[in-house]
Amino acid sequence: MTSPPQRDWGNGYRSPVDTARLNESVDYCWRFFVGESEVQRAAEKIVRILESEGIAYAVIGALALNQYGHRRVTVDVDLVMRESDLQRFKQQWLGRGYAERVPGTGKLIDTEFNVHIDVLSTGRFPGDDKPKPIAFPDPTTTAIRGAPFALLPMECWIELKLASGMVAAHRLKALADVQELIRSADLPRDTAEKLDPWVRDKFLELWQAVSDGDAADPY
Repeated sequence: MTSPPQRDWGNGYRSPVDTARLNESVDYCWRFFVGESEVQRAAEKIVRILESEGIAYAVIGALALNQYGHRRVTVDVDLVMRESDLQRFKQQWLGRGYAERVPGTGKLIDTEFNVHIDVLSTGRFPGDDKPKPIAFPDPTTTAIRGAPFALLPMECWIELKLASGMVAAHRLKALADVQELIRSADLPRDTAEKLDPWVRDKFLELWQAVSDGDAADPY
């Protein structure tokens, strides 16, 4: 694999440390978009393990977003699994390429690639983890298997993202992800009809913002 050329982005305004950090970020983005970043290797690895052991899962987060139609870089792997399957995975694999970032939780790390793995358990609630109509589903009944990994139906993913961003101020990026997906995948307005009523108005608000913005943008 040929890396992109290193550039002096500073032009006298950035320190050597800042320039090196920017070059590292650009290099990571390049490797991500050609499918050879650490996060993609970590995802391929854990998916291979889960599928070989018959553990149901679904990839969520930004890796899923890329599959649904909006490309953006990410540095971690997000999964949904049943709690019993998470415990089974940890019993077998902690100390064998994986460790807990927070003991007793689904916050893991792939120690080979130094990539965070976040496992959300079926039945928990997005955003603030408080009860609401939207919860992380059981992948045994909802996940759709396809290349390169199992995903949730796009509408289910949108519901989770909207619910998260609606209740947690630190999760506003979740709303931005939905907004960018609306634009990139050219989602129709009637997508809202397939969503839970609890998040439907927020989807319509974002859809209208995209529509209005695109119409007003002179470029």
